[in-house]
Amino acid sequence: MTTNPVVSIVCTSYNHGDYLADAIDSFLMQETTFDVEILIYDDASTDHSPHVIKQYENKYPSLINPIYQTHNQYSKGVRVELFNHNRAQGKYIAVCEGDDYWTDPYKLQKQVDYMEAHPSCSMTVHAADRVLSDKKKVLSTVRPAHGNAVFSMERVIEGDGDLIATNSMVYSKEKIAVLAPFYLNAVVGDYPLVILAALHGTVDYLDDNMSAYRVGVKGSWTERELATSTKRINHYHHMEEMFDEINEYTHFMYNDALTKAKNRYQFLRLLDQGKFKEIKQGDHRKIYLELSMKKRIVLEMKRYFPTITNTLRKVKWKMIR
Repeated sequence: MTTNPVVSIVCTSYNHGDYLADAIDSFLMQETTFDVEILIYDDASTDHSPHVIKQYENKYPSLINPIYQTHNQYSKGVRVELFNHNRAQGKYIAVCEGDDYWTDPYKLQKQVDYMEAHPSCSMTVHAADRVLSDKKKVLSTVRPAHGNAVFSMERVIEGDGDLIATNSMVYSKEKIAVLAPFYLNAVVGDYPLVILAALHGTVDYLDDNMSAYRVGVKGSWTERELATSTKRINHYHHMEEMFDEINEYTHFMYNDALTKAKNRYQFLRLLDQGKFKEIKQGDHRKIYLELSMKKRIVLEMKRYFPTITNTLRKVKWKMIR
């Protein structure tokens, strides 16, 4: 195994057998002046993921270090990201899930060079394409700024999980060695990780498009966790709790931004509960009025013609956020 890696590439996989080769090949194509290690965690996949990983492990035994679970840990409430985070030896940790991939062979070199030149930086991120799962057709691009930028804590909080592509993240393990309770208790991993990074340094955006992440992947987290109204309502409730926990952890230093973010999830929860009157009252009314006329029309259709608009349910999550 690599003894002194500068970067630990961490990859979590569950039933990503059809996509893992793209991810691992994009790790292997990186051109760097420093050593890396590739840490792959498979959470007891039921497809051919372990076979794919094993093939690469056999071919690159000094570079690829996998963990093969025999029992799914995520279903037991275990934070599976910790398996790779805790064993990572690199100064920096680069994140990419098993169904995503990188597109620039100099991605890691660019991000590490930047972080070495900016020691206050705790995380670098960059632009990324959203691609259709099988055809790799570009649907849209995540580009939160035109030109390099340093994101304030308020921008990170209010940007929600859509501000940054997860597979663009490279963070300093030294600065984020201890994962805060609000991260460990959260029902998501990427969003609170960026908030945690912003608490321990700066989150810096490089305006290069260097990765792609798939949407519409069968069996994805979104499909599993947000498939029904009950699951979505539970998710929104847990997110509201996360914002309260972050608020306490930060001694209410970012209360305005966290309250605004919490209100948006309350809005989503009320919407899924069919409480259309409530979403037009109080703090939620502002969120409602900020929606475009087209989106408000869709909501009114959902209110008065729920059977017809039930087919729009999957669109709603993306539409409101």
